[in-house]
Amino acid sequence: MKERKISEEFLNRMKDLLGEEEYEAYLKSFEEERLYGLRVNTLKISPDKFAEMTTLKLKSVPWIHNGFYYEGEERPAKDPYYYAGLYYLQEPSAMTPASLLDVVPGDKVLDLCAAPGGKSTELGAKLKGQGLLVSNDISNSRAKALLKNLELWGIENICVTSEEPKKLKEAFGEFFDKILVDAPCSGEGMFRKDADMVKSYEERGPEYYAEIQKEIMDQAVDMLAAGGLLLYSTCTFSVCENEDIISRTLERHEEMELIRLPLFEGASGGIGLLSCLRLFPHKIRGEGHFMALLKKKGSQAGHEVHGNKSMKQLPLPQELSDFLSMVSKPLESSRIRIKNDVVYYLPEYFPENANGLRYLRTGLLLGEMKKGRFEPGQAFAMALKPEEFKQTVSWKKQDERVIRYLKGETIFLKEEEGPIKGWCLVCVEGIPLGFAKGSGAVLKNKYYPGWRWQ
Repeated sequence: MKERKISEEFLNRMKDLLGEEEYEAYLKSFEEERLYGLRVNTLKISPDKFAEMTTLKLKSVPWIHNGFYYEGEERPAKDPYYYAGLYYLQEPSAMTPASLLDVVPGDKVLDLCAAPGGKSTELGAKLKGQGLLVSNDISNSRAKALLKNLELWGIENICVTSEEPKKLKEAFGEFFDKILVDAPCSGEGMFRKDADMVKSYEERGPEYYAEIQKEIMDQAVDMLAAGGLLLYSTCTFSVCENEDIISRTLERHEEMELIRLPLFEGASGGIGLLSCLRLFPHKIRGEGHFMALLKKKGSQAGHEVHGNKSMKQLPLPQELSDFLSMVSKPLESSRIRIKNDVVYYLPEYFPENANGLRYLRTGLLLGEMKKGRFEPGQAFAMALKPEEFKQTVSWKKQDERVIRYLKGETIFLKEEEGPIKGWCLVCVEGIPLGFAKGSGAVLKNKYYPGWRWQ
């Protein structure tokens, strides 16, 4: 079992859960190599087009339309397409929860335990820039990684918070149409993928996490609007963290009902609650996961939006207006706000009355006012399509200037590419990477230092 010392207590519980024959198959799965996956950003490219472009050796994840396996010896995080936000590296089973939550453009969505962003990026892609995505993580440091991934993906209609669920509930009330609770858990399903999870498990087992999960679910139910959907997921096998949490939620909240999740090849129903979904590493090409979908009774018809969709338009500085004249992306000027010289584009349902929260980001960071000029931000570049900016330069992935740009170096244009004066959008194969400022044949690099190629 790959030098993992797993407690006899856990193994005995797995034997009881699976039965003798399946238990042996489960143990044998530890002899197999862990699997590697990536999920394509459908905001920027179709899965088929990406498969054509990439040099990675990919195989489709059967139950995820935009999910692929890649070979373990490959390094997709060291690829310009990764820096262009074309995909997220994610274990295949972990792609499942966000794929099962039926998010549509215009929804108000909460990812309650969101870092580092694997599920939030998919939820944001489903929104297609419409509605609102609130991505929260109680850990401020983890929330910063979450923010980077959302901005890398070009998701503009975000609010990133770092709060306890109780405080979010007090601020929002019954606001959200869809909620994902990927709950902190004992991580039993990840033992093959990550040996360190075994040590963590021995320090804090299922009973510890079950108490946290109960509280999180109570708060989540209270933030769900009538007719809304709540998807609960863990990466553990323990019944007390899975079916028991769902049963308790249904008992305490009569307004909630369990919705049957569709089975696919290799997936199993829940233990006692067949409408739930379980993934086991000896049955599918992925790690262990649990999912349950609940709905709040009632109708969404006539549900009042708890947000401000008709914000007052404020005058914009001339230098900002001049820059925006180069942008053909539809932007409602009434949603542009400037705070401490930083310019934001607020989501259409920005909850202006949800005050007192620790926000890391409210909407799309457009840039910053600096001594009579406007400097566009990295997040703005990632949210643009190349045809939405007046000046662009695009290079093949093999062009050595792509890596030099990502490293923050000054770039020299070829004769046929210039001259370029003023701001331009730098792209790889037509996919934006960031901004630069031209002065003839020279591009001054404006790629965000914190994201540079290392």
